[in-house]
Amino acid sequence: MSNGTPHSVPDLRRKVLILTGTTASGKDATAVAVAEAIGAEIVTLDSMKVYRGMDVGTDKPTTGERRGVPHHLLDSLSPLEPMNLRRYVDAAHAAVADIHARGREAVLTGGTALYLKGFLHGVFEGPAADPVFRAALRAEYAELGSPALHERLKVLDPTAALRLHPNDRKRVERALEVHALTGKCLTEQLGQWRSAVPAWAVVSVLTWPREVLYERINERVQRMFEGGILEETARLLASGGFGPQSGQALGYAEAQAVLAGSMSKGDAIALVQRRTRLFARKQLTWFRSLESAHWIEGEAGQGVPELAERVLHVWRMAGGAA
Repeated sequence: MSNGTPHSVPDLRRKVLILTGTTASGKDATAVAVAEAIGAEIVTLDSMKVYRGMDVGTDKPTTGERRGVPHHLLDSLSPLEPMNLRRYVDAAHAAVADIHARGREAVLTGGTALYLKGFLHGVFEGPAADPVFRAALRAEYAELGSPALHERLKVLDPTAALRLHPNDRKRVERALEVHALTGKCLTEQLGQWRSAVPAWAVVSVLTWPREVLYERINERVQRMFEGGILEETARLLASGGFGPQSGQALGYAEAQAVLAGSMSKGDAIALVQRRTRLFARKQLTWFRSLESAHWIEGEAGQGVPELAERVLHVWRMAGGAA
């Protein structure tokens, strides 16, 4: 059984440029421009762009849009394969080590906040699951419902209870399990290993005013459905379908509903736009907890070159290579 300590993170001697932000903020194109300017290679920080064949729905940059800049972890898994936090962190640090060993700079880009925090701080290794305890919790859930479990969590770990929705049964169960097996609340144990952004990380968060961001999201979803997500989904279903992780990517469930005839294309577009806006709000909540991050808000009339220059200014001021 694990002792509740984090999976260690390498003490990097060379700085890593991290460009994160909400969905539809233009991170990928900006990262390519930045990488071209400093001779860098890109490591994806997106939990869905690691999956092969999921191109339109994840807005994956095309070969042409990458402009010859090497991209790591992109297309590294089949949609049926699992990708979890521990696996991502190990793979991302290995990619960065390889890039640095060849004398190149590394740029991480993407919007999966959990993966970013794992890359920066390590992966909390709590106790192994206890099948007997979980079976008892699920019996209680079946009898009393999720509010009862959440109320118990309020007593044992009020901070976690505030963070977790009562219907988030999986995470509520895990928080109760950690307390039962260690005698300490999950929040306390997480606080023992989380820290400020390491000195080797230069983090920029790319965002836009809310009304501009929402319009960018709406346009992106419209492009998805006009650009082939239905055909892409049909191909994926024909070749084996989706796994537990890949199936959570925004847009694909709705695309499957359209293909099945249970939802109109217009209704699917509206639903994905709404879900994506909600997701962007959750991303912003995550990013605000990042200490020492540099916020770069796009301004009217700014394109990729201007945004890239602002990211590069932060990088140079932090001591990154020119």
